[in-house]
Amino acid sequence: MSSKVVLITGTSSGIGLAAAVGAAKAGWRTVATLRDTSRADALRKAAADAGVELDIRQLDVTDPASVAAAVDGVISDHGRLDAVINNAGAGHLGTLENETVADVRQVMEVNFFGVLHVSKAALPHLRASGGRLITVTSVGGVVGQPFNEAYCAAKFAVEGYMESLAPVAAKLGVTVSVVEPGAVATEFVSNIGVDLEAEVAAAGPYADALQAYLDRTVSQFLSGAQTPAEAAESVLEALTADRPAFRIQTSDWARGFTGTKLTDLDGSAVLGLTNGWVG
Repeated sequence: MSSKVVLITGTSSGIGLAAAVGAAKAGWRTVATLRDTSRADALRKAAADAGVELDIRQLDVTDPASVAAAVDGVISDHGRLDAVINNAGAGHLGTLENETVADVRQVMEVNFFGVLHVSKAALPHLRASGGRLITVTSVGGVVGQPFNEAYCAAKFAVEGYMESLAPVAAKLGVTVSVVEPGAVATEFVSNIGVDLEAEVAAAGPYADALQAYLDRTVSQFLSGAQTPAEAAESVLEALTADRPAFRIQTSDWARGFTGTKLTDLDGSAVLGLTNGWVG
């Protein structure tokens, strides 16, 4: 049994829940955090079904005091921190003319600055343990997608930040990786948290394009969605591999999709693809 300790954010459902259970099964002492601990029932049941124990704690990634309390508590109770998995985040659907800058700012707070709050608090302890800093981003952190401007901007920011941090952290013994899922079953609509029909009705001149995007995304994109457990396998790869890659996609589809961008020097391949999504 490993004595190593991992802290994971956003474990109430989806990839975070599956990663927490998987890490515990792999022998890690797993601190599973979530913003609202009253939503931990599914997490507790999954752990019980798997026959593993989790240390479940409150952590709101947008609240620096909450982050500091959680990280300090882990060090106080476990004596070390060997890995952090930044998984907490929220989806968002919208386009610039139909939303406020404050809406965009909130997306950045959760999906970008939340990652920075946790990573900054954890890094001194990861330096001490020669640990790992792993962040779940998205294929939307590589390829910009219609009506996902704010979400993709946040994920692009995470990818750029971590890609820039990686060589600096490596000099001090910390391995940095990002994990890029594509579509994950059950999470698209619930993670956005909006009434899609109402969004189309309120979209004004963008209604036809939004409806085309939703038709394509819901009926085609999600037909090949991974389960959270399948996506979490790549997170566990970043956690346990001897020499994990910096960038890890969770499926062949995700590798193909992000590859379109990574070999697209003039942008025509990506825009040729995404233009067709909006009719």
